[in-house]
Amino acid sequence: MKLNYKIIILIAIVSGMVQSCKKYLDVTPDNVATIDYAFRNRNEAENYLFTCYSTLQNMVPSNNDAAFTTSGEIYFPNTLTEATLGNREAEQGFHLIRGVQNTDNPSLNYWDGEQLGQPIFKAIRRCNIFLENISKPKDLPQFERNRWIAEVKFLKAYYHFYLLRMYGPIPLIKDNLAIDAGTEEVRVKREPVDACFQYITSLLDEATPDLPRTIQDPAQSLGRITQLISLTLKAEILTTQASPLFNGNRDYASFKDKDGVNLFPAAFQAEKWSKAMLACQEAVKACEQSNMSLYHFVSPGNLPTIPAPLKTVMDIRQSITENLEKNSEVIWALNSTFNLQSMAMPRLTAAMVQNMGGAPGNFAVPIGMAELFYSKNGVPINEDPNYDYRGRYAVATVAADHKYYMKSGYQTIKMHMDREPRFYADLSFDGSCFFGNGQTDPENMLFVQARGATSIAGPKDNIRVNVSGYWPSKLVNYQSVFGTEVTQARFKLPLMRLAGLYLLYAETLNEVNGPSAEAYSYIDKVRARAGLKGVQESWSLYSSNPGKAASKDGLRAIIQQERRIELCFEGRIGWDLRRWKIIQDVLSKPLQGWNIQDATPEGYYRQRNLVIPSFGLKDYLWPIKYNDLIVNPNLVQNPYW
Repeated sequence: MKLNYKIIILIAIVSGMVQSCKKYLDVTPDNVATIDYAFRNRNEAENYLFTCYSTLQNMVPSNNDAAFTTSGEIYFPNTLTEATLGNREAEQGFHLIRGVQNTDNPSLNYWDGEQLGQPIFKAIRRCNIFLENISKPKDLPQFERNRWIAEVKFLKAYYHFYLLRMYGPIPLIKDNLAIDAGTEEVRVKREPVDACFQYITSLLDEATPDLPRTIQDPAQSLGRITQLISLTLKAEILTTQASPLFNGNRDYASFKDKDGVNLFPAAFQAEKWSKAMLACQEAVKACEQSNMSLYHFVSPGNLPTIPAPLKTVMDIRQSITENLEKNSEVIWALNSTFNLQSMAMPRLTAAMVQNMGGAPGNFAVPIGMAELFYSKNGVPINEDPNYDYRGRYAVATVAADHKYYMKSGYQTIKMHMDREPRFYADLSFDGSCFFGNGQTDPENMLFVQARGATSIAGPKDNIRVNVSGYWPSKLVNYQSVFGTEVTQARFKLPLMRLAGLYLLYAETLNEVNGPSAEAYSYIDKVRARAGLKGVQESWSLYSSNPGKAASKDGLRAIIQQERRIELCFEGRIGWDLRRWKIIQDVLSKPLQGWNIQDATPEGYYRQRNLVIPSFGLKDYLWPIKYNDLIVNPNLVQNPYW
């Protein structure tokens, strides 16, 4: 479509050449230009390419992430005397589990780009402008033009998918409307979800061949889209389409548009799982052919020898926080750094008490999440006959053989003992050791003291407080130092990593063929890195339900728990819980924490309710703002709102 009108756009105009593509990805372009100016040559067109990326980069703050804030993995109190995330508005996503979502002014509104939500439809229209005009620059080589087109088709697909996960059926913005479009053309309709999935995957199929397999020049192009990212996203999209929320969901059987068109499929279709399995298989094969592998920590020369138990902990922790150039596991991470380490960090030293604002530590992990992790035998703690499940809250003394996990001789509870390495890698709690924060001697690690107001990590005020007694320290780089001054070792939170893809592939294999050697093998790869035996061996030797892994339903439950453990706090599980249609069950119980004001172990380790979540059928999909339904009468509201 030829555009003969001027349009206000966001575009970067700088004096001189910006030397790094990576820098482009870190900024949101500004200023005003015409379409013709934006595509007059290669340099200006490249500027516009990165306006297409800019919305994606702005999605990075995790408090803006619908999955990160509403999964129940992290609790954020609504009673703090002062805001610690910058302002009260920044907290709103965490409070949605209280049942405060509404249709007048929805929180995390990605439909309109309001209330912490990014304006995704605007981003899609930018992509369309790019695709309509990228033929104009005469000095742009064809191979580079093809790559840029592929990147923008990917971005267009991803933006549509983000809306699809949140809202279900959405309008498909395949082309931008002409400036003289009539009223009825502007009043778009929501498309059935299967049509949305088909369109999104077709964009990825078009994009993938012209993308580079991997980034060969990370100094210049880190953060740009590759074939591996596109293939893995397709696998995730098709698995989402095959999952219970979108595949034969009877709760939406009567969900229709105003013309009577069904917006959700009426019946379950098993072939959707087969398509998802093939997409996962292709993505796994491509990643492994590109020499990707699960991350293992390589100790730098300035560190002492790391004992084996601590080495396993670091294999897990650093799979998230390692520099991308050294991490063989990360398939995709955005270019913006994770900026909330201070919220996940426990106070460890007197210097941190002097500067409590340096690490408020407000991200509180509920007790139920701590109980989700396996025993040291690699099975759920309520299935392990060798684990004192009924006596797990009894106070006990840390034995010397746990010294790389917890302070030897410290009093804690039995629940903290004899757990799998991911428990100690991902969580900090009263008595747990912390490798890092300037102290990297394995024999003299800092440890958390959290009981009562007189303890270092305990509550000093109603601002810089962790109300559950568990911190998601998986989200803290061991090289970051918090004290009277703060030095953070920056990292980029992965959107996709190989461990997640392996578990996704195992899930699809099980849904198509039931338990199989191949399905077990991909789960076991992830478990082996976590220091655990394979699924079959662990359940046959240590579980009170030894046949669980041999049935399709049983293995499904195992895979779901494995994903919830492996990917916890990364912003992925909120989407999983929704597509599996189990988030209602997960949030049906109160989120609890310890009695943090008590200084004695017997008084401290008493459960107390933090919040009773409110999550109903309507909350599986975001509401569309009421005013949008008035402006566009062709739109219909999501069910139960």
